[in-house]
Amino acid sequence: MRIPRFPFPSAAALGLAATLGTLHTTLLITPLAAQAHVHTPGMSHDSAQAAKRPAPTRAGQEAFATIAEIVRLLDADPKTDWSKVNLEALRQHLIDMDDVTIRSAVQQESVPGGVRFVVTGTGRTRDAIRRMAMAHGTTVSKADGFTWTASEAPDGAQVTVRVTDPTDTRAIARLRGLGFLGVLSLGDHHVVHHLALASGQHPH
Repeated sequence: MRIPRFPFPSAAALGLAATLGTLHTTLLITPLAAQAHVHTPGMSHDSAQAAKRPAPTRAGQEAFATIAEIVRLLDADPKTDWSKVNLEALRQHLIDMDDVTIRSAVQQESVPGGVRFVVTGTGRTRDAIRRMAMAHGTTVSKADGFTWTASEAPDGAQVTVRVTDPTDTRAIARLRGLGFLGVLSLGDHHVVHHLALASGQHPH
């Protein structure tokens, strides 16, 4: 009895079979693997971490931040007349504030019931001092508890501030302790003034 002999497959046939087997496995697995990690538009690996990151709040420049705040107020007010809005006027006023705050020189002396300031500068700073010194007096009322008198000086302005009650020694000491910029900062008229300027009004 003869046992049939089957020829052994060649090395080439074995290689081909292995390749086909690998390809078949890849075709079955790859779609499943791809479905497990699909990117959607706008998605990134660190999107979850980014969602937890706090948003910045600082504008980076104070004048810019002030203008941005005014713009938000104007946008939120349906009565805003955009044909009259003048943000450039506000920008010029903020430049004046910067010049007076940073670039002016102040001499201070005590006077009965208050204090006198001689505020000086050159060029644009001198002009800014005069504008702010004269304009600020119109915002002061009896409710503030002091008076403000200003006049032009050769290089700026002279400002005399006195309490309305000359017997109030503490109020007098407060004015002298505040100094020129401190007294200038009193009250909430600045923010109201900024909104009025940007709205095209002339508050002074």
